[in-house]
This record gives sequence, structure tokens and C-alpha cells, in this order.
Amino acid sequence: MQEFLFYIKLGLNHVLDFGAYDHILFLSALAVPFTFKNWKRVLILATIFTVAHCTSLALSVYEAVTVDVGLIEFLIPVTILLTALFNFAYVFKEALDVGLFLHVLATAFFGLIHGFGFSNYFKMLMAEEEDKITPLLGFATGIELSQVTIILAILTLAFVVLDVLKVKRSIFIAVTSILVIAITIPLLIATFPM
Repeated sequence: MQEFLFYIKLGLNHVLDFGAYDHILFLSALAVPFTFKNWKRVLILATIFTVAHCTSLALSVYEAVTVDVGLIEFLIPVTILLTALFNFAYVFKEALDVGLFLHVLATAFFGLIHGFGFSNYFKMLMAEEEDKITPLLGFATGIELSQVTIILAILTLAFVVLDVLKVKRSIFIAVTSILVIAITIPLLIATFPM
């Protein structure tokens, strides 16, 4: 149980680490088009992201797949940029039926990329572990709990801006997505493969 709790805490810290804010940026971009009325959809997307993230960790831990860390470090901000850009589909089309299937596929693929970004460190942590399933499940639990926390914060922000301040939904999505893109561009430049 102690080991499981350690990995839950590791998962929480991995996502909520403001020093490595790529997860927070990605989840912010993912959640911005949604409101509390659509909380199930964004929670499903976050869970798909968690499952994909942990799948790539498992593939790495069991040494089924090896990836170029430099390329992954560049692809992570690319996923954030693409998610923020995808939000403009919601700006120009008010209905929430905007490409949910595409949204699910992209989120799963992006989750795989983000998971590989953490895989080397996670693999080192688990080098001495005989049981690899318990740490993976603990880590997945920590990731999911932290992602729900971030999503609730974004949905609360959306409620305040849309329902209390009465800002148009399309303006909120556009401004927030542009802010995410502006924060992501320096990450793209810093990690661009030479």
C-alpha cells in the first residue's frame, strides 16, 4: 500500500508541477471549450489521455518501445499547440458536436506522446521493482486525480467568465487558446530538434 501511495503522489506531482507546466497547458487547452454542462465529455477526454499516457509508460517500462527523448520533448508542445488550435473549431461552430471522434483520437495519441516524455525517469524509478503493475496503476490514479483537479479549475473559470461576467463563449475560448499558444511557442523553440 505504501508503494501504491508513493506512485499516486508521484502522478499528482507529475501533472501539478508548475515547473513542468506542459501537462497543465495541455489540459487547459483540452478543457477550455467545455462547461460544467459538458463535464462528462471533458472527463472522458482526460481519462483517455491518462490511459494513453500510462500505456506509453507501460510500453517503455516493459521495453516494448524505445523512443527518441529529444523528439518527444519537441512533440509535447506540438500537441499543446494543436489542441489549442483545434479549439477554434468551437469558436466558429457553437454546437459541441465538433469532431468528438477526432478529439478522442487526437487526445489518445497526444497522451501516448506525453507518456513517452516521462518514460525514462519512470523506468529508472521502477528499475528495482519486480511488480510493475502496482506502480503503473498508482501513477495512473495520481495523474487522473490531478487532471480532474485542473479540469475543475478550468470549468470553474469558464463558469465565472461565461455565466457571471457574461463574456461570449467564443471570445473566452479564443482568448484562452491564444494565451495557451503564446505560452507554448517558447517551448516549441526551446525543444526544436537541431
